[in-house]
Amino acid sequence: MKKGEIYEGTIEKVDFPNKGRVMVGDEKVTVKNGIPGQKIRFMINKKRSGRAEGRLMEVLEHSPLETRTPVCSIFPDCGGCMYQTMDYEEQLRMKERQVRDLLDAALKEGGQSSYTWEGIHGSPIEFGYRNKMEFSFGDEYKDGPLSLGLHKKGSTYDVLNAYDCKLVHEDMTKILACVHKYFKDKNVSYYKKLQHIGYLRHLLLRRGITSGEILVHVITTSQEEHDLSPLKEELLSLPLEGKIVGIMHIINDSLSDVVQSDETRILYGQDYFYETLLGLRFKISTFSFFQPNSLAAEILYSVVRNYIGDTKDKVVFDLYSGTGTIAQLAASVADKVIGVEIVEDAVKAARENARLNGLSNCRFIAGDVLKVLDDLTEKPDVIILDPPRDGIHPKALPKILSYGVEHIVYISCKATSLARDLPFFLEAGYRLEKACCVDQFCQTVHVETVAHLVKKK
Repeated sequence: MKKGEIYEGTIEKVDFPNKGRVMVGDEKVTVKNGIPGQKIRFMINKKRSGRAEGRLMEVLEHSPLETRTPVCSIFPDCGGCMYQTMDYEEQLRMKERQVRDLLDAALKEGGQSSYTWEGIHGSPIEFGYRNKMEFSFGDEYKDGPLSLGLHKKGSTYDVLNAYDCKLVHEDMTKILACVHKYFKDKNVSYYKKLQHIGYLRHLLLRRGITSGEILVHVITTSQEEHDLSPLKEELLSLPLEGKIVGIMHIINDSLSDVVQSDETRILYGQDYFYETLLGLRFKISTFSFFQPNSLAAEILYSVVRNYIGDTKDKVVFDLYSGTGTIAQLAASVADKVIGVEIVEDAVKAARENARLNGLSNCRFIAGDVLKVLDDLTEKPDVIILDPPRDGIHPKALPKILSYGVEHIVYISCKATSLARDLPFFLEAGYRLEKACCVDQFCQTVHVETVAHLVKKK
């Protein structure tokens, strides 16, 4: 088997997050973006140390698990909703098995033989669940007309028009179509990442699922000047189920392809919206983190609250606290909660949200968990961990473990990161008491995992 060779085979299983396993003779090849049972054609693009990876070229035969027709026009080219042709219950079963395989292997490595597995919780809604979406400006093919939507799978440059993306509410689709037509009719340039020239970069939309409040952000460079007042009027006249409460023009001259602000101009309204979770009200600004699926987040936080248990008269550390959602849920039954988050906008929002909800026993610190723990004089009784996708910083983990608290709840949006960290907890005298999954990302390869770790007596 050599790089560049083309083979055919059947995907036997898919490991987390989307690594399909295909056997060619007695050699295993990993091919991403497939579904168990599909017969595929693929090209070997990596081969070293007995490991082979292939690039999916074509699905020759559908899987028996594919019982639904695609719900959008850019499937499978987009690559965002890889599992939309599977029945939702089958998606849940597959994700549950993937996470259990990872946790079981990690525990075996650490010498633990059993724990309580509490299954997987599905999202209350399968489609239209995302409260935040970043769309890119570009073209669908080189020198083609302006497009606005999502990147083509495996491409850094090609952007597919997302007029019927089913992950977002129809309000977002109407706004996208309006913005796209406006700039296309005016023949406005988009930012070309290689040459670093052009104007239009991204469209960032946020919509409260419970409130219906919408923020619209048009992100451009400063290379051109355009009057966006007519666009504002067109947006405000759209027939929407929800309501636009803020329209922003964000200037971003960064060379990297990220959504950030050098300057934010409010064209209309305000730069925040409100969302309600488990009876608490949260004010969410442009860049503050909030779980992308509000209804599934309620399930996630209910699980976390259950795993935390009785926190009366206890000090809780909420590390990687975002806008302080979990911290505030814990604060109502704890003596004190300290949240640590590196994104300053999120910390400002967390402090304001605590005031909004009448909670005076929350303290939020802006900074890197790695550094902040060195300066904290308080000692926690319970620790909640909700790190970013790559997990806990290797240097922060020993500091967290050194507190020796009885209960730790670890929330992971990337189960491989949790599996990597688990042996360190076991070595420090913890055992995995129970765990479960919460699917916040229907139709996609992602899933949340919650683990309850208890210090052995």
